[in-house]
Amino acid sequence: MEGIKVRKMVVKDIPHVVEIEKKCFPIPWTKGAFETEIKKNMLAVYVVAVLDDKVVAYGGMWLIVDEGHITNIAVDPQYQGKKIGEEVTKALIEEAKKKRLYRLTLEVRKSNHIAQKLYNKLGFIACGIRPEYYSDNGEDALIMWKEIE
Repeated sequence: MEGIKVRKMVVKDIPHVVEIEKKCFPIPWTKGAFETEIKKNMLAVYVVAVLDDKVVAYGGMWLIVDEGHITNIAVDPQYQGKKIGEEVTKALIEEAKKKRLYRLTLEVRKSNHIAQKLYNKLGFIACGIRPEYYSDNGEDALIMWKEIE
């Protein structure tokens, strides 16, 4: 989407990110969780997508030895369908390359076919299932991996 800028998340972004969390997830992460990730977790990388100075999406990952675990990606519902999630995911892939990671992994709801299609487009491959992974409804998660070129 034209005008979107993806940059590193900073503390002042957290209230906006928490609002997106509340709109997108049945059990959202808290303000405190994001503060810990940004201020204390030296193995976390978070980015935000900004449009006209408004945070409209974010994503994050943890660095685990030589792999990255994408923890969350969310786009404000009023901005979904505009390829912003793709830009956030690409930014995380680029961060993984900069950190010289070999692979990325993530979990996605088995019912979230839109996200799965995006991840497939970007080179992620479904490799397994985490049964009853989501505590809100017991839905299984699809485990996806991507090799970093």
